[in-house]
Amino acid sequence: MKITNIETTLLHNPNGTPIQDATIQSPAGNAGRGQLFVHIFTDEGIEGLGMTYPSPGIRDVINNALKSVLIGKDPLDIEKIWNDMYWKVRGYGRKGIAFCAISAIDIGLWDLKAKIVNLPLYKLLGSYTDSVPVYGSGGWTNFTEKELIKEMTDYVEAGIPRVKMKVGKDFGKSEREDIQRLEAVRNAVGDDVAIFIDANNGYYRKQAIYMAREFEQSQVGWFEEPLIPDDVKGLAEVARSSSIPIATGEHEYTKYGFRELIERAAADIVQPDIGRVGGVTEWMKVTHLAQAFNLPVAPHALQLVHLHVACATPNLKVVEYMNIALEGDEIWYTDFPKQKKGMWSPFPDKPGLGLELDHYSVSKYAI
Repeated sequence: MKITNIETTLLHNPNGTPIQDATIQSPAGNAGRGQLFVHIFTDEGIEGLGMTYPSPGIRDVINNALKSVLIGKDPLDIEKIWNDMYWKVRGYGRKGIAFCAISAIDIGLWDLKAKIVNLPLYKLLGSYTDSVPVYGSGGWTNFTEKELIKEMTDYVEAGIPRVKMKVGKDFGKSEREDIQRLEAVRNAVGDDVAIFIDANNGYYRKQAIYMAREFEQSQVGWFEEPLIPDDVKGLAEVARSSSIPIATGEHEYTKYGFRELIERAAADIVQPDIGRVGGVTEWMKVTHLAQAFNLPVAPHALQLVHLHVACATPNLKVVEYMNIALEGDEIWYTDFPKQKKGMWSPFPDKPGLGLELDHYSVSKYAI
């Protein structure tokens, strides 16, 4: 079998919920929701589907740099193809958009491989379980307190006993409001629901340590991205100073970036993003690295792909389940699995990721 062509599809729904967090400044500028898809065609008629974020430049890297690496190759040679892509972008792609491009293609290759052997991806990877816990994620800073509480309690009423909300409002300048909003959510959901908080890089080092002590009063399950991801030394200091586990990694790339995070004790919970870290190939290596240090994994976003790799991860903590992602998933795909009572399972009888793009949505939302 040979790869014959690589194509991309960029979809955008202009009616997605506007969002804002600590470091996303304007919800008006973040309305709508998009997804970039990669199609890998073969001479035997089997197609692989990959995906990542719709950030500027990713499509260009796929079409003008990586496509030539894949044409004519055996799609089962995933490690070799990954290595060839890595070196193709070595001068400009150790992090950022080039790695998102590699990630999308790698996801597509694994989807293709699972389809070739007629297995769901999680079974091909060597499943540890067929059902994983999820947490309801959102709680954006542009939500009013009433809207915030409604989203969090809606997740709980849907059977999800874990939720995540944003803090670090206004680049960390609204400390009292952060504390009050967290207290309001705790009072609304009760003591038996786990609450995770995400600062999206919005605090400074000492500020994060101080805020962590305040957040401890509300029984916080983890404190995510308290600082900018490049301040690894600072993250380690926050982790040492707080009883709340520090979760981070969504903006890290490759196993080498995670090696530094872990070696420097800057992450208590490791959060690789399969759409950035290097696809399935690199994501699994990161989780194995975390396991060697006895650390749990809680993947960030791109939830329908993470569902499969999470089922093959013994040191999994929980999978993110986001309302804003569901808005897009309901449009892009003909069908996809839904969580039930806080647990989530892939389709057991559909090969690969088990996902198929809706042709009507492609014609309506394609850019």
